[in-house]
Amino acid sequence: MLIAHKIALDPNNAQATYLARAAGVARFAYNWALAEWKRQYEACKLDPTLPKPSQAALRRQLNAIKREQFPWMLEVTKNAPQMAIIQLGQAFQNFFAGRAKYPQFRKKGVHDRFSLSNDQFSLDGSRIRIPNLGWVRMRETLRFAGKLLSATVSRVADRWLVSIAVDTQDDSHLPQAENEPQDENQVKGESRRSQDQGAVGVDLGVSALVTLSTGEVIPGPKPHKELLCRLQRLSRSLSRKQKGSANRKKARARLAKLHARIAAIRSDALHKLTTDLTWRFHTIGIEDLNVKGMVRNRSLARSIADMGFFEFRRQLDYKAAMRGGQVIVADRWYPSSKTCSGCGHQLDQLPLSVRDWTCPHCGANHDRDVNAAINLRNLAVSSTVTACGEEGSGRCRKTGAKPASVKQEVSFVDVCT
Repeated sequence: MLIAHKIALDPNNAQATYLARAAGVARFAYNWALAEWKRQYEACKLDPTLPKPSQAALRRQLNAIKREQFPWMLEVTKNAPQMAIIQLGQAFQNFFAGRAKYPQFRKKGVHDRFSLSNDQFSLDGSRIRIPNLGWVRMRETLRFAGKLLSATVSRVADRWLVSIAVDTQDDSHLPQAENEPQDENQVKGESRRSQDQGAVGVDLGVSALVTLSTGEVIPGPKPHKELLCRLQRLSRSLSRKQKGSANRKKARARLAKLHARIAAIRSDALHKLTTDLTWRFHTIGIEDLNVKGMVRNRSLARSIADMGFFEFRRQLDYKAAMRGGQVIVADRWYPSSKTCSGCGHQLDQLPLSVRDWTCPHCGANHDRDVNAAINLRNLAVSSTVTACGEEGSGRCRKTGAKPASVKQEVSFVDVCT
């Protein structure tokens, strides 16, 4: 199991200067290699006898010329430029496989990062040793035990972070659902989770982030909306500063810090919600939303983007897979809102402004979001894997998460990212 733990660093001024310099060297090496890749590829098309570009060849070329042409690259660890070129080779592999777009040049202030291989750094409690720099303090210790694979040091606004990738098979650091509760608060939490285990439907929305088939409504934090006035004020302040001035640099740092805060608030809320859902339910039914098409609505685009639907889906997928559960994704055109969850009658039309409606066939009154969540739960239950391991049927598809049998004993674990 590959897990990455991102930890905030606490460098002093000299260490922060070195980290910025190493990130600049990695960015230069990446851009140099990308320009050389393009030039050599064009030359190869004109002369087929020339070899095609590769990341290994570009690394050798840079090593041959950097002492004479780029001596300032020797001031930081040699791993920074070499890993950057390796990452460029992986980017081209993803491009040729159709998994990503053509690689683009990295920009200063946006892609400030560099990577280290597992033999170039070491950990000792709450500190990390970086080549040519020494020990740098970390805000916390590594939570996972296993083989260290790599470390990526990056800057977000005014903070330096390190993401450490670990190959681990030990899940003892993750709390188990069957553990005995220790206090009253944990007793209440465990009883609620044991009572609600099973299948659940999740309906995503704008006014409320999530509506569950159990009737629970979880509002989203909406950090962008809450901090929009301050964001606009700082943006106007930045636009009025003279380019190249020190005041513009300070205004840009303040704006970047606010953007990072908005992203952190949204990410924290989504992590807590997805962790709770995957802990309580082993089968989760959700919709396949066309978010790209939804944000074209200029009246709802900001609210939709503020909720983070894609990140919610991504976290739900990998956390359910690690806990032995499954996520059932309904077809994009499945009429979850306008289908009666009691009798199955389907309305011809149901405008978005209608939040409650009464079924003309059975007379049941439905809340729009709760009804959609119940239909998603029923669809997920009908499509789960049976005790014999046979696939069910229905208008849905399963994600990459490995499905777990309904009757088997499910082991719930927690994930920290």
